[in-house]
Amino acid sequence: MSLFEDTYKTIASPSEGIYKDKGSKFIAYAYPLRSEDQIKERVAALKSEHPKARHHCWAYRLTPDRSVYRINDDGEPSGTAGRPILNTLLSYDLTNILVVVVRYFGGTLLGVPGLIHAYKTATQEALTAAEVVELTVNDIYRVSFGYEQMNDVMRIVKDEGIGVLKQEFDSQCILELEIRQQQVNRASGRLQQVTGAEVKYVGTQ
Repeated sequence: MSLFEDTYKTIASPSEGIYKDKGSKFIAYAYPLRSEDQIKERVAALKSEHPKARHHCWAYRLTPDRSVYRINDDGEPSGTAGRPILNTLLSYDLTNILVVVVRYFGGTLLGVPGLIHAYKTATQEALTAAEVVELTVNDIYRVSFGYEQMNDVMRIVKDEGIGVLKQEFDSQCILELEIRQQQVNRASGRLQQVTGAEVKYVGTQ
């Protein structure tokens, strides 16, 4: 990702794909992913859904800069399952995504090239069925201000088209805002100019 690029591609909702070869069945499940915490839960759910499957192999990519990834061959020969799944995610340039491929063994060994082709093709089928969306990389800011500054702050939020994640309106008001990275300098600068407003960076998503 270049310094000025603030978008990334992921999938809008879960999707499935299937590939069969010599009696073996490879069912691919693709999920949009927000954090690594979701992975165990997804894999465990598929294992209980497919208790007789021989393997549950997976790969994921996380973060807008696509720097976090992991693969798991789950008993298949090294490099024949998780790696082809990940390589397919790379070729589609997707992140914040998990793909799990469930394999039912058909009794005939496919060999290394056959396995690589099967895991890759099942993944491609799931991704072809998915809706790919482009999202912006957003920084989260928390803005605290007095009730009398409400109109000034809300005008800036509206002008800049900023997303509001949380809001608390009391004698002291707090907004949690999602600002696209390209807008951050201008939008946070305008908010900081509001008398009595405190603007604090929380994180990126």
